[in-house]
Amino acid sequence: MTDAAERGSLARHAFVTDDPALAPIAEKVASGTRLTFEDGVALYRSPDILAVGWLANSVRERLHGDLAYFNVNRHINPTNVCVASCRLCAFGRKKGAPGTYTMALEEAWTTAAEGYTEAVTEFHIVGGLHPDLPLEYFLDLVSGLKERFPLVHVKAFTMVEVAFLAKRAKLSIRETLERVRAAGVDSLPGGGAEIFADRVRSIICDHKINGNEWLETAETAHQLGLRSNATMLYGHVENDEDRVDHLLRLRAVQDRTGGFQTFIPLAFHPANTALDHLPRTTGLTDMKQIAVGRLMLDNFPHIKSYWQMVSPKMAQISLRFGADDIDGTVIEEKIYHDAGATTPQGMRREELMRLITAAGRVPFERDTMYRAVTRTEDTFTVAV
Repeated sequence: MTDAAERGSLARHAFVTDDPALAPIAEKVASGTRLTFEDGVALYRSPDILAVGWLANSVRERLHGDLAYFNVNRHINPTNVCVASCRLCAFGRKKGAPGTYTMALEEAWTTAAEGYTEAVTEFHIVGGLHPDLPLEYFLDLVSGLKERFPLVHVKAFTMVEVAFLAKRAKLSIRETLERVRAAGVDSLPGGGAEIFADRVRSIICDHKINGNEWLETAETAHQLGLRSNATMLYGHVENDEDRVDHLLRLRAVQDRTGGFQTFIPLAFHPANTALDHLPRTTGLTDMKQIAVGRLMLDNFPHIKSYWQMVSPKMAQISLRFGADDIDGTVIEEKIYHDAGATTPQGMRREELMRLITAAGRVPFERDTMYRAVTRTEDTFTVAV
């Protein structure tokens, strides 16, 4: 791609906005100049959502053209028993409480094999912080999956889970990551980041590791060659400054490691949580978060619009607001559906492709590392 093409649509069309605060930001975006904290706050506070989205789309098209990524994946949540009492969570249960479950290893392996007939390329594994399950349970879970499904990428254990398992096993973060990698973990999901600001974390998730510990765990994983995603939970008690701070702290780690693959903004679902008095996010808020993420995180290759959370239709719109990925088939999602999500728990590959095509983008089936996947009747091959 030529330098002129990489400047994207900003170089071909005049930028028009009613918000004078966006004009200098547009110039920076056109020239590839990094945005500042103040720029991020101005983007969040801009009333011109279409202009913000247009800027984000120009960056998205510069990086990915019309491609929109998805994968065929399977979510596995081994247990909902959790020692934490996060006010944001509707998934976790205290040990012995009604509705708790913990999968035996054979049950987890069987669950992995269930679902759609098309072969999955990724197992996405996250769960509660169980007070009794040892590290060996999780190592055996992963190694058993690798033995049964050697072609499937295992994306497992958030930074919060890694830190908890390390503490229980009396190991360092690095030693724990080395052991899960040896068992077969290929990369880490991005959950548990929430909002890094101490003020916010003290309200919504004071039982978890703090923001610096989350970032340090991610950085250690990257140093060991484990890629990861990164999330941000928005729409609760945080403010615009907290959101920008979160993005800039992710950007700083990415500058050092290059280990983050995808940023995933997650809308807070208050139903069935201790914060159920809060309103749900609006579509405008969801689109602005995706757009600002794309503009501020200039060193992140991908921005994901999680269709399960924002709805399939809003995920389509997000493909014009900076998102280049809409996640995957999922099959069964528990965490956000426990918090009142009304979207389907899974979606067929063909339906995801239809959604992308109807949005005017070109479907690109990927594996977890964003390599092209080619399908046959009952299996897949990955480009190398």
